[in-house]
Amino acid sequence: MHLLSDIINQLFHWIQTLGYFGIMLGLMIEVIPSEIVLAYGGFLVSSGHINYFGAVVFGTIGGVIAQLFVYWIGRYGGRPVLDKFGKYIFIKKKHIDYAEHWFTKYGTGVIFTARFIPVVRHAISIPAGMSKMNLGKFTLLTTLAVIPWSALFVYLGWMMGDQWENIDEKAAPYITPILLVALALLIIYFLIKWMISKGKEGKVNE
Repeated sequence: MHLLSDIINQLFHWIQTLGYFGIMLGLMIEVIPSEIVLAYGGFLVSSGHINYFGAVVFGTIGGVIAQLFVYWIGRYGGRPVLDKFGKYIFIKKKHIDYAEHWFTKYGTGVIFTARFIPVVRHAISIPAGMSKMNLGKFTLLTTLAVIPWSALFVYLGWMMGDQWENIDEKAAPYITPILLVALALLIIYFLIKWMISKGKEGKVNE
């Protein structure tokens, strides 16, 4: 635990020293949750070290690269590698099981909506890689989801200033509506997909 604490403290030092690139690297390494890194980035905005727009841009880049890394592990390492080493990037076996279920049930479109849902958020990149989902589509959907996530937590960290460590408490009122919107989008996506499949079946039967 002492070693982990030292690593985390060093990471925050790097983030402050490197500014935008520190935020990007902090998200790429995935040693601590993205919300905390982004909130700390918001704190740096409040203290004048960096600006909000830059923090969101580099936060988005770092978040997307982190998910691409997980995608490539899933694509070239497969389930055995992830079962063995997933814990080092905070992905447990049950997370992988849950993400695979979602991906199998809802298809590639779930890559966007799942980014806002606890447990599935990070692990959803795994079945995408294992199924060899088109990389361009994966990157686009991931980026579209990471942008609002980064914008929200950098903003909250900015508003909280030196109280940024309480980000979980501050973010709670925002997470519930985000989760509901994500679920609504998922339902809409599923209905559209179902209607398209029914339409194709109808044409075949004509």
